[in-house]
Amino acid sequence: MLNELLELINSILHDSNRKLLPVLSEQMSLRDDVGFDSLDLAKLIVIIEDKYNIDIFMDGVIDNVGEVLAILKK
Repeated sequence: MLNELLELINSILHDSNRKLLPVLSEQMSLRDDVGFDSLDLAKLIVIIEDKYNIDIFMDGVIDNVGEVLAILKK
């Protein structure tokens, strides 16, 4: 699942001509470590909702990769 999330995140980074991430860890902040802004987070949310049919905010606001993975594993 971590690799799938890395691919999704890198696709968003690629679309905005930013450096791709070679690895992803559960502790990484989506804003501080990945470099996502509000628009990037919105894109990620839409992709996850469309691909996995999951409401990413069902447990509240997300901030890091581990929180996203926890929701995807439910």
